[in-house]
Amino acid sequence: MPDRHGSSRGRGRHLLIPVAAVALLAAGCSGSNSGSPESAPSVSPTPSGTPGSTPPRPGGTPSQPPESTPTVSPGTPSGKPVWTKILRQPVDGQHIVTQQRKYLVTRGSDEAGTTTVTDRASRKVVVRHAPPTGFVAQSPVVIDDRWALIEEIRSDGPNPQIRAYRYDLSTGARTDLATQRALPRISEPEIGAYDGTFAYSSTDAKKRSCLVIAALDTLAARTVMCVPDPGYIADPVVSADSVTFSTITAPQSPQRCKRLFTAPLAGGSARPIAAGRNCIQWSGATLRGATIWSEIGADDPDQYQSRAYLRESPGAAARSLGTIVTDTIVACGNWIHWEVRAMRNGVETYQLQRWQPGLARPQVIYSTPPDTAITAPTCQNNTIFVEAAHLGGGTKYTEALATGTA
Repeated sequence: MPDRHGSSRGRGRHLLIPVAAVALLAAGCSGSNSGSPESAPSVSPTPSGTPGSTPPRPGGTPSQPPESTPTVSPGTPSGKPVWTKILRQPVDGQHIVTQQRKYLVTRGSDEAGTTTVTDRASRKVVVRHAPPTGFVAQSPVVIDDRWALIEEIRSDGPNPQIRAYRYDLSTGARTDLATQRALPRISEPEIGAYDGTFAYSSTDAKKRSCLVIAALDTLAARTVMCVPDPGYIADPVVSADSVTFSTITAPQSPQRCKRLFTAPLAGGSARPIAAGRNCIQWSGATLRGATIWSEIGADDPDQYQSRAYLRESPGAAARSLGTIVTDTIVACGNWIHWEVRAMRNGVETYQLQRWQPGLARPQVIYSTPPDTAITAPTCQNNTIFVEAAHLGGGTKYTEALATGTA
């Protein structure tokens, strides 16, 4: 499969797939022109016994604003997370993108992925973004107390395009970010976000692919690192203090090499993350100097699972974390989270695990019942979100769950 996604070169790592196209996930592709080695599925593989059924990616266009629980418990006195159910919908209904202090963001299962931002106190819809024909909404939605950034792409046809808009949530007015000269234009669909900070790839005047960190409120931005064409930067994952990303050099050649780097949000240059096996790093997250990352070869037939490693500091030895679900590593609060496919009494299930510096081993904080698939975790305001799709016998539905991570 190609390394590039049309002329934009994006992999669509966070592409929100409409229900009608969910079957593409089983084929390892996130769009008709995507499916490069960097195109990991954003939804966990189909559980045993439910062929062709996976949960849609988060999203929603409610005819009425969905109800949501206003608070999330930080956990029990022992530190074990307490999960709060914040949204239950049909599998082909609306799905959560994120929940912020003031706003709930959902996306519909329509083909374009109409995005709705709802005021949690008044339940009033403040933004409804419906991509035009040919465009599909992307995830995440970057949001703070006043602003929301929504991205859409057109990957089919002769003119691939990426568009991003910033909405003023106090008025509903929107601005095309392509008109903001101080902000380098987005050239890859992948965006990493942590509350109001986001990171993405841009192409500079020298046709280099560059990693940019920007603030949603001021649109102040800095360039962290660039790689010359035909190489490119992908997979940005932002934590409270760092951004971790990949560089792909010599794509579509026998010398192809994918490496991970990390850089502090506060400023400074990027440093490489030493690999377990050269040139096959996929994605990862760094927090307080510790990094968890995964590795999988571009030609491996099973791109859904990869080997994960942990390094507690830049000079420490790497520790194996075993096999995880590819492209699910995310930092939130004081923890780094990821998903694992597990077998329980011969039945396939999924786990959400987490780790923080000082722990001897990861913690399992959520396990699915049988015939249930989960989306990759997302983070907002020190809260982790995951959507579980119950696909077994009886009523099929999705529920969005949240727990504090401070």
